Amino acid sequence: MSRFPADANPPTTPLSEEEERAARATWLGDRYIQSNDRIKGLARRTFNKQVLSELGGYSGLYALDAERYPEPILVASSASIGPKLEFAAQMGLHGVLGADLVNHCVNDVAVQGATPLYFMDYFAAGRLDPQVVEQVISGLVDSCKANGCALLGGDTAERPGLLRETEYELAGFLTGVVSRARLLEPDHIQDGDLMLALPSNGLHNTGFDRARQGLLEVGRYHIEQYVNALQDKVGAALLRPHRSYLAPIRKLLQAECAHGFAHITSGGVTDSLPRALPRGLAAHVDLSSWEVPPLFQHLRDLTEIDQQDMLRAFNMGVGLVAFVPPALLPKARAVLHRINERSWILGRVVRAPQRRVLYV
Repeated sequence: MSRFPADANPPTTPLSEEEERAARATWLGDRYIQSNDRIKGLARRTFNKQVLSELGGYSGLYALDAERYPEPILVASSASIGPKLEFAAQMGLHGVLGADLVNHCVNDVAVQGATPLYFMDYFAAGRLDPQVVEQVISGLVDSCKANGCALLGGDTAERPGLLRETEYELAGFLTGVVSRARLLEPDHIQDGDLMLALPSNGLHNTGFDRARQGLLEVGRYHIEQYVNALQDKVGAALLRPHRSYLAPIRKLLQAECAHGFAHITSGGVTDSLPRALPRGLAAHVDLSSWEVPPLFQHLRDLTEIDQQDMLRAFNMGVGLVAFVPPALLPKARAVLHRINERSWILGRVVRAPQRRVLYV
């Protein structure tokens, strides 16, 4: 739970041994400790009355509200930032990674009807830079606040033997809760349910390495280059953060007009939809039902990846799918319209021997 290790090695310049010891003491006493205090202050902004622990202890303590959640089921999700992390670091945009990590986990628990309670992170670097750590944690704090969960604690480690000085790793996990009676499970979804899709705003946390290779290596674009086909700069298109679907999921559940949800993540549309389905049902997807965003269209043109591979590698502009009974479709669309959420009918659930996606 310690945010900065006592044996952290600050950057040094060529100095005598005595000067180096003095510089190290100054660094640790000034920058690291002050930075640690600032980070604790940031994290406390996410706390609520359920948080019982202080930062820096052995563990985080969270009191579950049993009256609000009778027969509570804890729902957990973990995630890490892969190749996108190195790219963000090159651009000096460390703060955007917090949204990727937190929102990914929030969506994973929300599609099972759970409310996010708390998040905990792990940050490891070849050499700790307080400014970088603060930017990353600040991004986590912003995303936790936006989703109403506490940043309960975290661990920061220096790994000079495993990571280069400028390298770092970021991972975390989130715990949510749902009453047993409100837990969303695959067998709630029925034959004939319509699939109401909500848009992604970019790659989210999937397919980044292939997209980077396509734009920077095949397309030979520069990070700051504006590309007409993308309708954006290359770096901005690649780093747009994973969005949270907690608000639309809550609204649809409150209105009782959805049987379940699918978060489109690793494996793209092809592998994500079947995870939400029970045995004996498949997802019948109409490929003409939506316009694929420019990023994915241009990647397909550049790399000549066939459509089936694209649908398995990327979300293709689909971030969340709600499974809605046909009779409740107008109500569901109205709920989403009131919160300015765009949606379209992606297809419907059909009977089939295997849980899979059938494209037409």
